[in-house]
Amino acid sequence: MLQENLIQLYATSFREHRERAALSDYFKEETFSYFEMAREIAKLHLLFQKAGIAQGDKIALIGRNNPRWCITYLATITYGAVIVPILQDFNPNDVIHIINHSESRLLFLGDNFWDNIEEEQIPQIEAVFSLTDFHVIYERDEARTLTQFQKQIERHFETAYPAGFTSRDIHYASIPNDRVILLNYTSGTTGYSKGVMLTVNNLTGNVLFARSAVNTQTGTRYFEEGGRTLSFLPLAHAYGCAFDFLAPLAVGGHITLLGRIPSPKILLEAMEVVRPTVICCVPMILEKVYRKQVLPLLEKGPMSIAMKIPLLNTAIHSVIRKKLMDAFGGNVNIFIVGGAPMNQETESFLMKIKFPITIGYGMTECAPLISFTPDNEFKAGSCGRYLKGYLDVRIDSDDPEHKVGEILVRGEHVMKGYYKNDKDTDRVLDDDGWLHTGDMGTMDPDGTLYIRGRSKTMILSGSGQNIYPEEIEDKLNNMYLVLESLIIENNGRLRALVVPDFEQAEQEGIDKSQLPEIMANNLKELNKLVASYEQVADITIYPTEFEKTPKRSIKRYLYTPALLSNRT
Repeated sequence: MLQENLIQLYATSFREHRERAALSDYFKEETFSYFEMAREIAKLHLLFQKAGIAQGDKIALIGRNNPRWCITYLATITYGAVIVPILQDFNPNDVIHIINHSESRLLFLGDNFWDNIEEEQIPQIEAVFSLTDFHVIYERDEARTLTQFQKQIERHFETAYPAGFTSRDIHYASIPNDRVILLNYTSGTTGYSKGVMLTVNNLTGNVLFARSAVNTQTGTRYFEEGGRTLSFLPLAHAYGCAFDFLAPLAVGGHITLLGRIPSPKILLEAMEVVRPTVICCVPMILEKVYRKQVLPLLEKGPMSIAMKIPLLNTAIHSVIRKKLMDAFGGNVNIFIVGGAPMNQETESFLMKIKFPITIGYGMTECAPLISFTPDNEFKAGSCGRYLKGYLDVRIDSDDPEHKVGEILVRGEHVMKGYYKNDKDTDRVLDDDGWLHTGDMGTMDPDGTLYIRGRSKTMILSGSGQNIYPEEIEDKLNNMYLVLESLIIENNGRLRALVVPDFEQAEQEGIDKSQLPEIMANNLKELNKLVASYEQVADITIYPTEFEKTPKRSIKRYLYTPALLSNRT
């Protein structure tokens, strides 16, 4: 158990940085200082008291990322209640299931979400509050006690703090490190969500590590006082929550919230305005920039010729690096990539031009971080070193460096279990405390992890070889007009579903009728790059992007051999 405590870290940070900007809504141009944020937290604590909320009670939260979403989260955990953030991409039935399964007593939401919920469907919810201004949308008590209380919240606040609210009043209940304060329902690719029980200790470990993370060559801290974060990942997901939200507020950083992943145009405009110092993103964002902005420069015109001349090659790398850095605001210390595997071609190029990128690895069950390396020490193809001092990691293999095995994790970040789900808890947490991640990989002697794929997606060939479809997909995704792909086993043969890049095809004047021939050529090239037991029999063109979880992982379970055809 760690000595530090996240709740007390926040009390100190909010006091020390009271004059600094803490949370901004990019589109509403609304900003809360640390002191103003603490003031709103104190008001919600009065509301919780009036509602009879006790430590350990559940409070559900769904809506776009905005300052009041963050304030609700912070007010809940600093009160000692359990926050239940729900991904806004979940369908209404899943949202209702999570509210009920978690036994939440209060619900905070964006107004539009209430249109999809009937009060009879959530009988345990006593009141619903708007994330626009915290007014009461619905109250089960006919006396409307909380509605009246909220209408007069300023008067109640003055009564609670007759001498005025000051920084000395920013102190919170003592919540033990082993106490559950977060119930995070996974988006999962298995078809149903599980409620991950995360403790104060789990979140504290992630925040402490982020606070200490530093480029070991320059000494630059990634998360520091006055640092700027542009938040566009879903905060209801563990990755965005930990590093776009919880970590910056522990050090006096300023978070600008975009609501959700915007269009590339709006994202780049926001980057120019905010000039973030840290960017946390999923691979898709950098891969799109590489495909749409970098590749055309390298394949056509004078640059394509100059790239073949060694001395000019280096100079062009510097030009491209500056263009990319300027596109992201020109002030980024590090791009932290996570949530899904990175395309190897994109990663290789970004490292070649010395782009400040690192790829981490984690899962909701570890709140989420398992491995991370400063960008100046990052090894190509890896997902960083596991967090020694916080976690133990081992590979379930007799030769962890060369022979693939399941990644097992134990330590400060590992969840308490799945809420009301002993069966799944026992399946992933063994008697010695090891979390069985379901991810397959190898590990260098220094603790650097390399992920090969998921144990559930591994295919055993007829000759007994282990095939990891993600590795074949990575190669196929680099080929002409391939936007994304899935490798599926069908009757002992490997076959591919491919979503073409229809936008690029249209720009190049390529008719859809030409795509089968292009994919047939891609298939020939692919089979030159893979082992004999990894040969792909054919490609089926799929008409729309694959359905994904909010963290952009493909929902593989939806795509079965029945979708395959015998044509390329």
